Amino acid sequence: MQNAVVSREEWLEARRALLLKEKEETRQRDKLRAERMALPWVKVDKDYRFDTPSGEKSLSDLFDGRSQLMVYHFMMGPEWKEGCTGCSFLSDHVDGMLPHLNNHDVTWVAVARAPVERIEAYKKRMGWKFPWVSSLNSDFNFDYHVSFTPEDLAKGKVFYNFTEIKSEDAHDELPGMSVFYKNDKGEIFHTYSNYARGGEEALGTLMVLDCAPKGRNETSTMDFVKRHDEYESARNGPSCCH
Repeated sequence: MQNAVVSREEWLEARRALLLKEKEETRQRDKLRAERMALPWVKVDKDYRFDTPSGEKSLSDLFDGRSQLMVYHFMMGPEWKEGCTGCSFLSDHVDGMLPHLNNHDVTWVAVARAPVERIEAYKKRMGWKFPWVSSLNSDFNFDYHVSFTPEDLAKGKVFYNFTEIKSEDAHDELPGMSVFYKNDKGEIFHTYSNYARGGEEALGTLMVLDCAPKGRNETSTMDFVKRHDEYESARNGPSCCH
């Protein structure tokens, strides 16, 4: 692989042309962020409960004294022995963000349907510190359209990423992120969710690779990613597996 080789002057001209497009992308992203913040909210009236290493907690408890909660829907089902590779890749980026998010009145929590004991074992293996709870005994994952029963999948279509997709393109667990706000009265509102590639901007590694000469160098989305403790010995395979 090698691109055209030109003089420094020709390169500068091409780079300036690209810079104009990059600046336009930044302006469009700023507009999109403003529209995201202006989305209407939905009040959460259901009493969701989660299993944690320190006992059962409510959705309100997960805010941990802050007014904003970001829930990462981590793909790790009840019978899975380890977490999804792609979700693990994203989670490698989280711990460094936590002090900044917490200082900005934001709590980050991962939620999966695996039992809390299995979550804790995998979390220890990966060396992560962020909060991670189990929704095994809750409707939370199903209500936010990231988990699907065999009966759901047997219908031929499931609702994911705000539309119906074919069951053959789905799994029992899928990734996403949902965001909540709690006001001074203790009322909770669902403000935003994204799914599939919607959370890609949280993947700083991808943003860096996008500036590298070979880019992401992938044939399918994130097919190069492995769990960080598997790079020397892992077999090639899909980015999300169990």
